[in-house]
Amino acid sequence: MSVQVEGSGGVFSWRSPMGSLGRTLVVLVTATCLAGLSACGSGDDGKTITLYNAQHQDLMRVMVDAFTKQTGIKVELRRGGDPELANQIVQEGDSSPADVFVTENSPAMTLVDRAGRFSKLDRATLGQVPDQYVPSTGNWVGFAARSTVFIYNRGQVAKNELPTSIMDLAGPAWKGKVGVAAAGADFQAIVSAVLAVKGEGATAEWLAGLKRNAKIYDNNIAALRAVNAGEVPAAVIYHYYWYQDQAESGKDSRNVDLHFFGHRDPGAFVSVSGAGVLAASDQQAEAQRLVAFLTSDAGQKALVDSGALEYAVSDAVPTNPALKPLSTLDPPDIDISTLNGPKVVELMQRAGLL
Repeated sequence: MSVQVEGSGGVFSWRSPMGSLGRTLVVLVTATCLAGLSACGSGDDGKTITLYNAQHQDLMRVMVDAFTKQTGIKVELRRGGDPELANQIVQEGDSSPADVFVTENSPAMTLVDRAGRFSKLDRATLGQVPDQYVPSTGNWVGFAARSTVFIYNRGQVAKNELPTSIMDLAGPAWKGKVGVAAAGADFQAIVSAVLAVKGEGATAEWLAGLKRNAKIYDNNIAALRAVNAGEVPAAVIYHYYWYQDQAESGKDSRNVDLHFFGHRDPGAFVSVSGAGVLAASDQQAEAQRLVAFLTSDAGQKALVDSGALEYAVSDAVPTNPALKPLSTLDPPDIDISTLNGPKVVELMQRAGLL
């Protein structure tokens, strides 16, 4: 298994075996770092924790640097995708070197939670965010959010032609006119919301319609560029890709407008980025402190100030005013611990989208 570790001095890579030997290798490398490699770093109290990171690396680097500045505890980042790291944690079991796991979307958190790989979070940590960002298990917590949006080329789609529901995209009017990044964890999380709201039968029918209608793109940025260039009239992505491009140069979004579905439609789904402490961690106190920081006022402010343009979830920290207010999005009411990633993959494979 190939492993990447990012510390204050750069990124280190090695091939790590599974099980206890993999754990031993991590311990040996950490010991080597502490003994002589200043690039690996350690906190003022000699503590370094490992974060399995499926969120955007730039955002998490800003947030963990703020945590280290506040606490003196260093954080090593290991990069991977939502399902990749979630399945890795389950496979590693008690031998996992991870102390904390963070994701872009919550279905990966549910996968780990159902496998019993999380420790209970401190009640004070859960209390730092509104209830809708806390799963019913209380074993992890949301710390950032992103809204599903329908993007469209204003020269190709008139406002009176906009769909009223994401479910409309399976209809014949949208054949060849909508793009999706089907293989991405983002779109799969959106499908998980359709499944939660509409049920398996309606979701399967909707996915079959998308198979007929949709153009498939590698990721959200590719879909945004395609809509901007007029290659496809519309696409489904998360909000911040458009906002980030607008904040930078606008070159990939100058011809693109946003449509928010609202009305508790599954297309108004607000996806939650989650954080949890791994049961295998031998640094439980430090790991709990990191998750507590991510949901604290200081951590939420670091998120807002990062320029990532994702939503802060704390009521105490205002999100960037450039964004449509989170309170106005009117998403469907979904228990984030019920989103079923494996079932979504099964349904998408059956439909031929994966």
